[in-house]
Amino acid sequence: MLDKSVPFLNVLMKRPAGAPIPDVPLQEGFSFHFYTEGDEKDWAEIEASVLEFSRAVDALVRFQTFFGGSVPELKRRCLFVADDKGYHVGTATIWWEYSGKRRDPWVSWVAVRPEYQGLGLGKALVSRLLQEAVEIEGDRAFYLHTQTWSHPAIRLYEKFGFCITDEPNLFKYKNDEHKEAKALLKEIYQKAGIRWEPRT
Repeated sequence: MLDKSVPFLNVLMKRPAGAPIPDVPLQEGFSFHFYTEGDEKDWAEIEASVLEFSRAVDALVRFQTFFGGSVPELKRRCLFVADDKGYHVGTATIWWEYSGKRRDPWVSWVAVRPEYQGLGLGKALVSRLLQEAVEIEGDRAFYLHTQTWSHPAIRLYEKFGFCITDEPNLFKYKNDEHKEAKALLKEIYQKAGIRWEPRT
C-alpha cells in the first residue's frame, strides 16, 4: 500500500550488472505464470488495490496505453502470482524505457494485493522477475522508478542490488530529487526504528 501520509518524491533506482539475485521461492500454494490475454483485468484490480489508481477501470486504461498491445512481449515479461485457486494476487513486469537513445530494462508495476502482503510474495516476484529479465536482456543494469510513498518497497529493492541513483535524465525523470528523497527516507525509517543508510 502507498503511504500517502509522507511527502511525495520521485525515487530512481539502479541495479548494476552482475549484482547477485537472491533466490526467493514462493510459499506452498502459490504459483507463477506469465500474462495471457484477459489477464489485464486482474492486473488492473491488483494495481488499484494498492492505490496506484483510484479505480480499476483507470488502471485498465493505463495498461492498454502503457503496454500498447504488445501481447508477445507481455507473455514473457508480465509475471503474476496466483493462489491455489488461480486467483491473481500479485504482479510485476520487466519492460523497457529510453533515456535519450539508450534503451534500458525497467522493473515496473510491482504490486501485491494488500490482503496477501506479508507472505513474502513481493520478494519472490522480484526474484523471479529479475531472473527472467537476465534471460531476456542479459546481465546488464536494470532500473526502476518508485517514490517515497512506497518506502517499504525501497528496502525490498535494495535487497536485490538496487541503489538510489543520482544519474540524471532517466526516461522522463530529471532525477533531481534524490538528495531530498534520501533524507526523507532516512527520517521515515528512523521514526520506525529502522537503521538505514542508502546503498551505493
